[in-house]
Amino acid sequence: MEGDRMSGMARSRAPRSIKQTLGSIILGFEMIVMFLGALVIFGLKALPAPVALIGGAVLCLIIVATIPLLRFRWGYWLGWAVQAAIVATGLLVPMMFLVGGMAAAVWTYAMVQGDKIERQQALYREAKD
Repeated sequence: MEGDRMSGMARSRAPRSIKQTLGSIILGFEMIVMFLGALVIFGLKALPAPVALIGGAVLCLIIVATIPLLRFRWGYWLGWAVQAAIVATGLLVPMMFLVGGMAAAVWTYAMVQGDKIERQQALYREAKD
């Protein structure tokens, strides 16, 4: 009985878009990188321990919270804000400008290519019908 209910819930959910999938993957990797970055900053004593650890934890939580919000159009804007926050960590530790810049570049590429793929899929479906 429970299996039927679960499969019914799974079927009612709209399929994830390519852009949403790519965004989720990128944010997931960025969360890992930011967690490890916070540990490195803590270990190098580049910032006071509470700033490094609590700041890193807050940024990781924001990233994790953004992932399910990508199902909404405004979730992508939140994703862009996360990219800006990651780049802004370079104001505290200059090496993070490089990490943030690479993260923003990968996010930008994923968003541009995701849009492109979804447009091509829409044209294909339209031509098929």
